[in-house]
Amino acid sequence: MMNTCELFVSLWPTFPHFSRFAIDDRLAGIRLNSAMIHTQELDADLNILKTIDNPVPFLFDIKGKQLRVTDVMSYPDHLELTLNHPITVKTPVPILFKGGEDHALCIKVADKRHLIFEGGPEYNVYPGESIHIRHPSLDVSGPVLLDYEIEKISKAKQAGFSKWCLSYVEKASDIDEFREHVGDGTIVAKIENKKGLDYVATEFKKDPDLILMAACGDLYVEIDKPHHMMAALKLIINRDPEAFAGSRMLLSLVNKPVPACADLLQLAWLYDIGYHRMMLCDEICLKEELLGAAVNTFEAFRGIYVF
Repeated sequence: MMNTCELFVSLWPTFPHFSRFAIDDRLAGIRLNSAMIHTQELDADLNILKTIDNPVPFLFDIKGKQLRVTDVMSYPDHLELTLNHPITVKTPVPILFKGGEDHALCIKVADKRHLIFEGGPEYNVYPGESIHIRHPSLDVSGPVLLDYEIEKISKAKQAGFSKWCLSYVEKASDIDEFREHVGDGTIVAKIENKKGLDYVATEFKKDPDLILMAACGDLYVEIDKPHHMMAALKLIINRDPEAFAGSRMLLSLVNKPVPACADLLQLAWLYDIGYHRMMLCDEICLKEELLGAAVNTFEAFRGIYVF
């Protein structure tokens, strides 16, 4: 068991504050979230990494079977959009947007990718955004990795990456398919829905190069009830003592300079049940001031609570 508590953050090389945190020895690593990056931009962005001396370790994040919007067609009376993966689902079905903060009713799925809504959500939807469909009839078909994701993996391997994150892992074959493309190296399997929890409970086999992550941002939206979250987190850490807890931490710092009591108690509870690797979400990491405050807070927590 680790005798410390490691902190990871989520950044991209073009962020103005990337170089500052890339050499911050309080961090155990940086996740590069490739979700909104086009493959044409990737070479130039990854070349930035070569200009940094003695950086912290980098992990490259691939989105796998996460459902994301590819095209948006907005009409005066309703919304239509297309998805990156083909699906089948019983309609009408509620669709969640913005991490569960917005929603709309899908009344038809045409050609497995084209969603037609009754009206639309409150806020605009943009290509690249993720969505959530919680209905038990949902089936996401096709390969785990789309062509552009395979191209991203190839470019990241050429840049020297050997540590990877895979989103929405639901079964052992997802890892096998991913391994065919990334080869040797460490895979962090992000558990983000109920099928992922079933995989952890029934199929997961611990391997030195396979580590679970409780990806709380999406997992909290995908589970049936909010209070099921504690059992989900305990399941993951009990199956993998090396597991990460990711996202939905220190969010009070977005609005106030002093962390809320609940945020500090959350860190303590996660540590107490066995999570000794924690990763901050994109929202905290987008701005240098927020990330600096979060890292300082985590360092203070680690200094007084972690033995």
